[in-house]
Formats: sequence, C-alpha cells, structure tokens
Amino acid sequence: MQSRLLLVEDDPEIARVIRDMFLREGYEVTWATNGLEGWEDFRAASYDLVLVDLMLPEMDGLTLCKNIRWKSDVPMIIISARKEDEDKVQGLHLGADDYIAKPFSLVELKARVESHLRRWNRYQGTPLYESKTEFTDGLTIYWEQQKIKLAEKEVNLTTKEFDLLQVLAQNPGRIFSKSELYEHVWNNVDAEGLHTVTVHIKALREKLNDPTKKPLFVQTVWGKGYQFIGEPL
Repeated sequence: MQSRLLLVEDDPEIARVIRDMFLREGYEVTWATNGLEGWEDFRAASYDLVLVDLMLPEMDGLTLCKNIRWKSDVPMIIISARKEDEDKVQGLHLGADDYIAKPFSLVELKARVESHLRRWNRYQGTPLYESKTEFTDGLTIYWEQQKIKLAEKEVNLTTKEFDLLQVLAQNPGRIFSKSELYEHVWNNVDAEGLHTVTVHIKALREKLNDPTKKPLFVQTVWGKGYQFIGEPL
C-alpha cells in the first residue's frame, strides 16, 4: 500500500523537486502552497507523514504543526531555511518529530521519511482515540460518527460545535485561546472571528447542560481561554 505524504511548501522549485522525487519512489504526494491550504488538505484526507516548511503564508508552519498535533499523531518533519535552535526546539515542542535544515540532501530527506514511516506503520494499529469515550456526568463522544449523547440521549451538534468539543476533549486540561480555536476550527486567522468562538462555545454549553459557574465539561479560564475538564470513565 502506497504511503501518502502531505508536503506544505510555498517555494515552487523546492516543492517540485521534493514532490517529484517521492512520486518516483512510489509515494502519493499532495502539495499545499500555504499553511491554511495545508491544514485544509490535512483535514480532508488521511496522510502517513507531513513535511512542513516554517516560513509559510496564511498560516505559519509552527501553527500548522500545532493544529495537526492536536488532531493526530501522524509523523511530521519540519523542513526550513531557519537554522536557529529556538525555531527547532519550538517546532519539536509543538509536536514535530524531526527537523531538517535547507539546503538538504534528497537522499537524507528520503531516509528520514522512510525511518519515520517504519515507526508509524509499526504503531498505526493502535488508534489515538477509541471510537467513543465516556465521561462522568453522562457524556459520551462518538469520534468517528461525530456525535454525542448526554444521559443516553443523542444531542444534535453543528459541525463547528462538534469540532470545538473534539479539539478541547482530545486535549484535556490544555487551555486554548479563542484565536487558537478559531484558527483550528474555522481555518482562519481573522481576529474578527473571536466573537464567533464565544457564540459557539455558549451554544455548545447550552446543549451539554454545562453551567458556566460550575462547569462539568468546558471551563472558562478567565483572560486565557477554555479547557476541557470532563473526567473519562
């Protein structure tokens, strides 16, 4: 079975060289030219490995790595001309598995990709999340079906409401700012969207019967954002 790679690179010359090399090796390659396009491609299909440049328009590579890691354990390799240790450390801290600096050898890049794919294929049989997760206070989330039940009764969520709940619940205890949630769920970095997040969080809480003052699932961390505090059974 062919491995599927997502390449996010805004330099067309570099991207074509990398893409053509992996195509010759029998890989399937999707090429995105900016961070937002890469995020949309990642959400739309399944990939075995992601190659990400740091200096990207629309959404930078570090933000893209962060968004991908909140959703998946897929291997990620940063490819960048920025060689500062701070950039490398930040990228690895945000979930990247490897970092290769430009200019690089195609032979070395291919070897690193193959190494990470071997490990990914070895552990791929264990999903990051089971098909459903049950929490105290009657909440059950069905990840693949993208639905929830509360006290055994199905609750109708909009796509955006479920996406918000998913990113919060799959990263319990982590505080997400409104801007991070807007970037992740709406694929946008527009500051005007922060009110949209507030409105959707309010609607989500109402459907979860989740009081603001004594929350069971979604807690407001004043001045910072929101976090999921539901306890799994």
